[in-house]
Parts: sequence; structure tokens; C-alpha cells
Amino acid sequence: MREQVILETERLKVTMWAPGDVTLVHQLHSTIETTRYLTGSAPWSNEKCEERLSRWIDDHHSYGTTKYKLLSRDDDRFLGRAGFSFFGGERPDFELGYSLCQPEWGRGYATEIGMALRNWFFDRKIADKFVAFTHPDNIASQKVLTKIGMRPCQSMTVEGLACPTFEYTAAMHDQIAARLS
Repeated sequence: MREQVILETERLKVTMWAPGDVTLVHQLHSTIETTRYLTGSAPWSNEKCEERLSRWIDDHHSYGTTKYKLLSRDDDRFLGRAGFSFFGGERPDFELGYSLCQPEWGRGYATEIGMALRNWFFDRKIADKFVAFTHPDNIASQKVLTKIGMRPCQSMTVEGLACPTFEYTAAMHDQIAARLS
């Protein structure tokens, strides 16, 4: 089966998941290092990986977006996941999220895919804004969100934890586009 390419950047390729990709999800989220800033702060079980993969596939069909599989364009190496999910928390919104395999940290992939997804989101007219939130200690991710043009807004509380929250609106996107043209 040929993979469905969602978008590409200079170094990255975002594709749709296949049902058999549960081993990749488990590879990504099976260590404390890669899950310490995620909800629950613990490695994911195979069952949780299967549930999340199924939900990501369903979300793509329901919302036209999801957390997608992230690959290297050079060699199709699995790098992690990135995309948008519908977050129905205290402020229902689409939420940008990404997780990278630990060996891929520090290579600028989060910023590169964040910018590409930001543009893709508004090119597709999915909604008029999206948010992202981080664990308070995840300074690296907060820097990425700022680099891609997101601005801090009122914190969200997720599982009792006040999380720094950022937003990016269509108006902000239009201002950037106008400056570049």
C-alpha cells in the first residue's frame, strides 16, 4: 500500500498512519525521556499505543487533520509524530503537537515541522486558530512555539497542571504573509 503523503518540507515528510504502525508509536513513547512532558508522564503501554493510533486515524477522517507520522525525506526513517488534534478541554480548539524520537532531538525538526504545519493548517482552512500547550518544564518546546510565531495566551489546566499555552490565529498568519509578499 502506498503511503498517503500529507506534506513535505526540505528534510521531512508527514504521512498518514497505517494500522500496523503501532510498533512505531510504541518505539516513540516507550521511554520516560520521550514521555516525561506528556499527559501521564509515563511510558505508553502497547494498549495505549493501539488506542492512540486508532484515534489518530479516526480523527483524520473526522476533522481532516490528526497527529501524523513524521519521516525523514532522505531515507524514510521514522522520526516521530506531528500534527493537530481536536482538543475538547476547557477551551475547545485544534492543538498542535509533536513528539520526536530521542536520537532526533536537537536537529531543528520540531521548528521545521511546526512552521510547515502552521502554514498547512491555514492553507487548508481547518479553523481560524490553533493552540499548543506544554508542560511547564518543557522550555525547549516553548521556544519552538515562539520561533514559529505563536504567542502566549492564558494557561490551560491539563490533569491539574497549569500548562503554558500558546495560540496562532488566521489574522497573525495573514500579517506574516502580507509582510513576506
